Amino acid sequence: MRLPSLLRRTPFRLTLLFVALFAAAASAVLAYVYIASANEARVRAEQDVRGELQVLRGIYDQRGLDAVNRALIDRTLTRSSFVYLLMERDGSRITGSLTMSPIEQYNQGVQWVTFPMTDNLPDGRVIRPQVRGVQVRLSGGEMLFVGQSMGDIEAYLGRLTQALWGAMGIVLLLGLAGGLLVSRNLERAMGRLKGVVGAVQEGDLKARAVVRNSGDEWDELGQGLNGMLDQLESSMASIRHAGDAIAHDLRSPLTRMRAKLEVALIDAEAGKIDGTEALELALSEADDLLKTFNTVLAIARLQAAAGSGRIPDPALFDAADLAADMAELYEPASEDKGLEFSAEIERGLTVNANQPFLAQALANIIDNAIKYTPVGGAVMLRARRRSSGEIEFSVTDTGPGVPEEDRERVIQRFVRLDNSRTEPGSGLGLSLVGAVMEAHGGRITLDEGPGAYEGSGPGLRVALVLPAAEA
Repeated sequence: MRLPSLLRRTPFRLTLLFVALFAAAASAVLAYVYIASANEARVRAEQDVRGELQVLRGIYDQRGLDAVNRALIDRTLTRSSFVYLLMERDGSRITGSLTMSPIEQYNQGVQWVTFPMTDNLPDGRVIRPQVRGVQVRLSGGEMLFVGQSMGDIEAYLGRLTQALWGAMGIVLLLGLAGGLLVSRNLERAMGRLKGVVGAVQEGDLKARAVVRNSGDEWDELGQGLNGMLDQLESSMASIRHAGDAIAHDLRSPLTRMRAKLEVALIDAEAGKIDGTEALELALSEADDLLKTFNTVLAIARLQAAAGSGRIPDPALFDAADLAADMAELYEPASEDKGLEFSAEIERGLTVNANQPFLAQALANIIDNAIKYTPVGGAVMLRARRRSSGEIEFSVTDTGPGVPEEDRERVIQRFVRLDNSRTEPGSGLGLSLVGAVMEAHGGRITLDEGPGAYEGSGPGLRVALVLPAAEA
């Protein structure tokens, strides 16, 4: 038979374990208290017996047997806790509250014994308390036994034991009740979290756990779950947006490729061109589409890395070397277009980054600067350490620039401004740069360039800011 879920919760099981451990500890304490109290009672009884025996011996030594006999009769009639027996040399009873000695084989000297004794209480009850006593031989040859009943101590120990057992029973009941209460509260809290998980499994990405702001572990778990769901919802929205954007943006090149292939087919059938030219055209259009897809996949990978807080394949290297390589690579292309290209590179710019992605980001902004700067303009590449310790790459050109109201929008995917429609591209270059910066914990900023000059400008300054590598 399966137990109710309330009884199968871990807190309830831990409560049972705690209650069991407490019961074992309480039993051990109870046993210790009982044994210690019993030993203490025995020691005190022996001390009392020694004192009484010393008094009776003094009476015997000073006034003789008859005086001891009368003293024992008086003590017996007072129903004290002591028991007595005065015997002749041969062991026959003279007087006392005992009819016979509890020591069957008496050896000479002082001999102690503990034995149960039957006694009647005033209310008629019969009890058998333990008696601790000693038997000695007097100087005249008679024998005297003096003992003390430990009935009062045993009664006290009995009451103490009952009280401890009762207290332990109450604690056990309270522990079980507390375990049930904790398990019920846990089941409610877990039920709320399971409800959120179930809603998300059914497709409701808006479901969130309730945070009570109590600062306990449930709030921490709820905040972590909500953060994960926020990231999941953001990722799903980004995926949907990317899919919609790709479908929308690829519609034109696919339509254009189909039209060109259709024209090429008609021209080939008419004998105006051969099949090789038509295939080359198809391959060129297919390469552009593959490039777009690869760029989108790279952006998705970088955004996933930014969400997890981990740089993909990081390595320590000098960013100045990368800037120098980019300057060497793009200076000839800039000169071929009739642009002045210059570079200012500070040495010792160590960063912890993915070098291929960072090189691609830097190549994109340099390529854009060269592409959109008219003949006779200039492009400047800088690499330096800022006063804050961050590493900055910047590319400044004298092209048409980007209006201030469009500088945030231009970093989004598939966004192309009107003045760039005549240039080839998919609108993913700056989006990739932004994703690279986000994955590395950096940022991209767009500002106005050197300003309008002789009909050109105002230009554009694109800065990539990265955190410096930790020592």
